[in-house]
Amino acid sequence: MNAVWPVELADGDLALRPIRMRDQRAWREVNQRNRAWLRPWEATVPPAPPGRFPPQRPTYRQMVRHLRGEAQAGRMLPFVIVWRGRLVGQLTVAGITWGSMCSAHVGYWIDRAVAGRGLTPTAVALSVDHCFAAVGLHRIEVCIRPENIPSRRVVEKLGFREEGLRPAYLHIDGAWRDHLVYALTAEEVPEGLLARWHDRSLPGPAQM
Repeated sequence: MNAVWPVELADGDLALRPIRMRDQRAWREVNQRNRAWLRPWEATVPPAPPGRFPPQRPTYRQMVRHLRGEAQAGRMLPFVIVWRGRLVGQLTVAGITWGSMCSAHVGYWIDRAVAGRGLTPTAVALSVDHCFAAVGLHRIEVCIRPENIPSRRVVEKLGFREEGLRPAYLHIDGAWRDHLVYALTAEEVPEGLLARWHDRSLPGPAQM
């Protein structure tokens, strides 16, 4: 155990903590209730080559074991998003790379019932600050389908730069999909991303 992982991060009523086996019931309830909301943006596995068995969707326990293994190897930070004590989503820092790159990418989903309340930007900001300050990464990417307007708004609110399009980048919802790349480096947020988000969230004089 160290300051990097496992770790719990919090801001007010919202927290990020490691995903657990005992989260299965709550995770399934939220995930299944949001099937139609999440399916267009979820990663899928392309068809197997001829002669190979088609890939099977992992069970919850298999998923958690894989995420734990990746976390222990230093390649991933698998969080759940908790709001007022209730599991409302998932955020994963993945593809952690060292050497001359020192980067990772962030993916997330949230319960539609609590979307639009600023929870996802807060969760992303918490994770990015941890990656820059504690983990020691230099660059964070978020890759989003151009059609996913709500997710694009999250990173745009936080000040991520749009860097361009990666054609047929990931297999999503049954096909290879283009993705827009958003990025942020540690030098761009010396004050911390959460502090920037809070400053931008404060009402201006006209709204007070």
